[in-house]
Amino acid sequence: MKPTPPGECRQCYPHAYDKKIHARLKPGEDCKPCLDHKDNGHGDNIVPKTSKWW
Repeated sequence: MKPTPPGECRQCYPHAYDKKIHARLKPGEDCKPCLDHKDNGHGDNIVPKTSKWW
């Protein structure tokens, strides 16, 4: 898995692109960390963007 790119959430990015993370869920079962981020936001999990003004 590639590292999380700038501007993306460290938890949401792997959950969106790594099928192994959700493979253990039963059909119709929701991922609790995904639901938590949907309801409560990302907090400090966003990878900072680098400035291109230099």
